[in-house]
Amino acid sequence: QFVESGGGLVQPGGSLRLSCAASRFTQDYVAIGWFRQAPGKEHEGLSCISTRDGYTYTADFVKGRFTISIDEAKNTVYLQMNSLKPEDTAVYYCGERHFCVNHVFSRDFLSWGQGTEVTVRA
Repeated sequence: QFVESGGGLVQPGGSLRLSCAASRFTQDYVAIGWFRQAPGKEHEGLSCISTRDGYTYTADFVKGRFTISIDEAKNTVYLQMNSLKPEDTAVYYCGERHFCVNHVFSRDFLSWGQGTEVTVRA
């Protein structure tokens, strides 16, 4: 239902914009979010957006660097990532959620795509 793209190799301090193309209208979902999985680590929730009222939440550890947005005309959700660090290296996934409130636990994702790989290194 979701196809992530936009990953790649970037130097520390660089930026990437990830895209999440939904197979249905974004309004068909209550909320859409992003999470990541670094090598050898568990899933880590990053950000979510409500399609009902546009409410967004971003986890504290990436707040100020990562920004989620939605383009309903394109049925696409974006994750703008700035000031990237080597510890941001991971596979990034987007997916459906029942809600977007003041947390974004990875366990609350209902479905997700195949992911897009981001590597941050000099």
